[in-house]
Amino acid sequence: MLQIDDKIVSLDLLEVKFACDLEKCLGACCVFGDAGAPLEEEETKKLEEILPELIPYLREECVRSIREQGTHVIDDDGEQVTPLLEGKECVYAFFENGIARCAIEKAFSDGIINFRKPLSCHLYPVRVKKYSNFKAVNYEKWQLCEPALKKGKELNIPVYKFCSESLERGFGSGFVRDLSAAARHSLKK
Repeated sequence: MLQIDDKIVSLDLLEVKFACDLEKCLGACCVFGDAGAPLEEEETKKLEEILPELIPYLREECVRSIREQGTHVIDDDGEQVTPLLEGKECVYAFFENGIARCAIEKAFSDGIINFRKPLSCHLYPVRVKKYSNFKAVNYEKWQLCEPALKKGKELNIPVYKFCSESLERGFGSGFVRDLSAAARHSLKK
């Protein structure tokens, strides 16, 4: 572990190689799991605000589900998360050539909205757990991501580099700079 400001960072971010391979995993992280993506309070408000712009990107059954459940729900741990469609995929997922993709990110890419997607989705496979005095920043290993581990090894991309844009979005450029310096230092050993 290493500490950067109020974040305790797992060395897995420096050591594990990872690069999403959507052609192989088919966007499984948007489909499987026992709860939706964790949301920050401001993200729940943002989802409510942008819902009208998202509707054209969403499947009809997802729109119905959002109207019934809301743009976010409280999971079994008491956390705000994206709703699931019938306990399966995220209601914001759509399928293109058999691959689950994010309707929020698609609307962002099309210039319709200014919100890329929830930070927890953008950070994945990095997960952040907040404690009273610090945040734990960890790599979450999931069997569904085996293709990403293989591709990451082939390309020699550690998790922190794969997630550098989202890490900067979540924690700032200074955090990414310090994490990169820690990685360079650990490579010298």
